[in-house]
Amino acid sequence: MGVWELLLAGLVMLLGLCGVLVPGVPGSWLVWAAVMWWALLDPRPVAWFMLVGATVALLLSQVVRWALPPRRLRTSGATPRMAVYAGVGAFLGFFLVPVVGAIPGFMAGIYVCERLRLGRHGEARAALRTAMRSGGSSVLAELFTCLLITGAWLGVVIWA
Repeated sequence: MGVWELLLAGLVMLLGLCGVLVPGVPGSWLVWAAVMWWALLDPRPVAWFMLVGATVALLLSQVVRWALPPRRLRTSGATPRMAVYAGVGAFLGFFLVPVVGAIPGFMAGIYVCERLRLGRHGEARAALRTAMRSGGSSVLAELFTCLLITGAWLGVVIWA
């Protein structure tokens, strides 16, 4: 597989990561489709193991999302700006504190956005709790899974 195909697969994964934060965009399926396309073009067995692992992880993520409260983020006051802050926080946290940093990074992004908007610590903390109870946890589960798959794919591409 050439460099351009790898870059294209990476761009589709990045689009999928952004799509997780946008309602109505099938972000997790874009990430899976990029892994599947890469696995079909790469003849090594590790590509197929990566595809199977991504499929299992996404199916487990869907089960977790169904068990969590439904997404009602708009009614809780969530804005696109909050989604950007949460996504950037999760992305930075994922790489600064490998893997598990995405969870506190996501929540820190929401907190920073609300702190800038509301101005007080107590109000920002209450808004964070409201956002997480109104569906932020399901967004976090899906985003964390997609970050995990993208990180694993990047590791396989670089080291294998």
